[in-house]
Amino acid sequence: MEKEPLWTRGFVLDTFINLGIYIIYYMLMVVIAVEALHMGATVAEAGLATGIYIIGVLLARLVGGRYIELMGRKKMLYAGVIFYLLTTVLYFAFNSMTTLYGVRLLNGIGYGVAATATGTIIAGVIPQSRRGEGINYFALSLSLAAGVGPLLGMLLQDYFSFAHIVNFCIAILGACLLATFFLPVEEIELSPEKLAELKSFRLDNFIEPRVLAISTVAFFMGICYSGVLSFLGAYTKELGLDGAGPVFFVVYAIVITVIRPFAGVMFDRKGEDFVMYPCYLALFIGLMLLGQAQGMVLMIAASIFIGLGYGTFMSNGQAICVKLTPAYRSGIAVSTYFIMLDVGLGFGPYFLGAFKEIIGFNGIYEATAVGALACAAIYYLAYARKRDRNSQDELAEDDSMEQTLEME
Repeated sequence: MEKEPLWTRGFVLDTFINLGIYIIYYMLMVVIAVEALHMGATVAEAGLATGIYIIGVLLARLVGGRYIELMGRKKMLYAGVIFYLLTTVLYFAFNSMTTLYGVRLLNGIGYGVAATATGTIIAGVIPQSRRGEGINYFALSLSLAAGVGPLLGMLLQDYFSFAHIVNFCIAILGACLLATFFLPVEEIELSPEKLAELKSFRLDNFIEPRVLAISTVAFFMGICYSGVLSFLGAYTKELGLDGAGPVFFVVYAIVITVIRPFAGVMFDRKGEDFVMYPCYLALFIGLMLLGQAQGMVLMIAASIFIGLGYGTFMSNGQAICVKLTPAYRSGIAVSTYFIMLDVGLGFGPYFLGAFKEIIGFNGIYEATAVGALACAAIYYLAYARKRDRNSQDELAEDDSMEQTLEME
């Protein structure tokens, strides 16, 4: 049987746009923390400058997830990319921590709207028979951004001014806007009943109940990874390993590029548990190694395991969300998942930064390693156990119906 096509124009362009959006997100997460420290901010204040962005993202995803099918997927993508571009220009204007907080908040709204649109559009582009594989390839753009973005941020910050970095972000968003123009998007045709459902003011039109369990896991995974994202540059400088940060993210990007296609195929063939449980173990090992690192060898080993863990989790968590929900609610499901992931990434640095003077960066990484194992327990208790119980109940019902029919 011939496979349904995956690498269509819509798939490629949406993935490209998503890559650009997330590169800027991750690049500025690293850059802003250092810029804030240069302005005399404390580590906790620098973490807040990084994390307040997530309040904007949260607002955008809550509203965007509900209205994307009502407004239209492509229109929302246009709106998000344009607002993301305009608010990125505002970085030229900040001259205090207060104005920086304001710009970060608005920029988060633009990112949240654009990212919700790309994540929803892709769910309608990928053939159902290749869902796990397709989402893993698409989410490769997200994970590559998580590696390339911080790498670019660190390199550009070493050789160029903040204004040059902002100009670079503006150029990327200009390319995303151009790609949006050529992106074919098939809009969802809503029946009167579904239209009325989405228009009604109900909590489940902002948060998708079906994906709350896996989204809760994503929240804690985001906290675990946030210490890497925000503090790795400061940590490597403290260790006297100034070149280690860029190398870490290069290796991270290579690892997820290699593992993603395999993970997607295994998700489709073997089920989510086959992929998810190793993620938590790999992240635990990676963060433990990072906490113990004193040289490049352990730093590189840590990046390999963190890439296998967090990098693989992100895409497969999204694949679970798409699997659990009908097509017309995929926007709300994707929004819910990334709300929780982004909140963990955004507020994690502020929370973890408060403990820096007590336990140091190495203590932070060791503590979040234990948190990765806790994520495995949450996944089992909140999601996998309930899923297995429901499957057994469905099988019991089918057996009962078959016996009834045989008797008749």
